[in-house]
Amino acid sequence: MELLHYRTYGEGPAIVLLHGFCESSSIFKHFLPSLTAHGRVITIDLGGFGQSAGRLPQPVTMDSMAQQVAAVLDHLSIEKAVFIGHSLGGYVSLAFADLYPTRVRGLCLFHSTALADSEEKKRTRNKVIEFVKKVGVPVFIDSFVPPLFYEGRREELSDYIEVLKAEAAQTPLESVVAVTEAMRDRPARLHVLEKADYPVCFIIGKNDAAVPLESYMEQIVLPRQCTAHFLGETGHMGMFERPQECLQFLVAFIGQCI
Repeated sequence: MELLHYRTYGEGPAIVLLHGFCESSSIFKHFLPSLTAHGRVITIDLGGFGQSAGRLPQPVTMDSMAQQVAAVLDHLSIEKAVFIGHSLGGYVSLAFADLYPTRVRGLCLFHSTALADSEEKKRTRNKVIEFVKKVGVPVFIDSFVPPLFYEGRREELSDYIEVLKAEAAQTPLESVVAVTEAMRDRPARLHVLEKADYPVCFIIGKNDAAVPLESYMEQIVLPRQCTAHFLGETGHMGMFERPQECLQFLVAFIGQCI
């Protein structure tokens, strides 16, 4: 198996950062100076994205993507880590925790969910697949990225939106289609939250169109040790919309885990 692209920063307990759909590990770059003060940070480009664009697992599932992450940690001789997963990265982190529960020190779902897709969401995923096959990735990205941000701040955050669009537009069509299918078909992982013997953290955008606010209520009560942070006037991209608050939450959470 060809290893995913990764970078490591700092020393100490391992902290793994996993990005979202059509993103790369670069979305976390402005968090690195602070996080590396608390441990050894590993940023990974998930299979199909960023500098791992040509490394989609076969078949593409959340489990197979998690197994690729495990291979990176094995290569680095890391037995246990804190996982911080944004969106898709949260789904992969949950799959990792399901497959390798003893290797998790803590799990942060950053605008992510342990629920499976609803039937409505599955239909939306299918429409995305049809649309991107018809018009191509760059046109799809133009319509996909802006709604990830809270509508009332999109103009203010337009520079971030344009940078994200430019990077996301480089995603191979095969990755967009295959990973959309894998997200659509992923199972619920509520049992992972119930069984977690490590701290769990949720970072939640109150205006997140991708993960509805009410969907978190049944989840945050499941882990034995759980913190939930709610961000007002925030969509799906808290690392850009509310960077200081998110960083404070992450530093405090890492402190609970290590």
